[in-house]
Amino acid sequence: MNYWLGSKVKLRPLEANDLTLFEMLDDEFDKNIEAIRFPRMKDNLKSWIEKEMQSRFGDAFRWIAEDQDGNAVGTIETFACDRRNGTFKYGIAIARPYWGQGYAKEMIRMVIQYYFFELGYQKVTPHVFSFNERSIQLHQNLGFTLEGRLRKMIYTDGKHYDEIHFGLTKDEFNQLETKDQSSK
Repeated sequence: MNYWLGSKVKLRPLEANDLTLFEMLDDEFDKNIEAIRFPRMKDNLKSWIEKEMQSRFGDAFRWIAEDQDGNAVGTIETFACDRRNGTFKYGIAIARPYWGQGYAKEMIRMVIQYYFFELGYQKVTPHVFSFNERSIQLHQNLGFTLEGRLRKMIYTDGKHYDEIHFGLTKDEFNQLETKDQSSK
């Protein structure tokens, strides 16, 4: 099995020429991370990419997703990887021109498969802010369980929004994958 090659995307490490992708990610990306920042100078963005390429902490990693034409369409990053307890989180961003084409779903499944079946993790626990209806729907469609809601955790667009926590165990993922395979 090739974990990094799906039917829609290929996952690869971050490269210096990925500047264009991060320039395409707009304020929607920033506010889903933590806050909309002042505009970044190109040199600052280049410097950030260089640091990202050099830094790695345990099992945390950032991939770039390329479509079948070699276009960088998005990024997925794992963090808070706790090998002892077998849990991890991820953040995902798709450039706006590529929304709604199934890239995020495939990227998430690819990374989950790797962490569950190669690294031995047993649960993934992403969170989504309540203004991000598309991501909430995506996680529900992927079979994640809503595990909690922290009220008014992020301030953007003049309002406070909730932080919604999802979870999916390895056993649940296996059941979903088996069901998905049998329906094909």
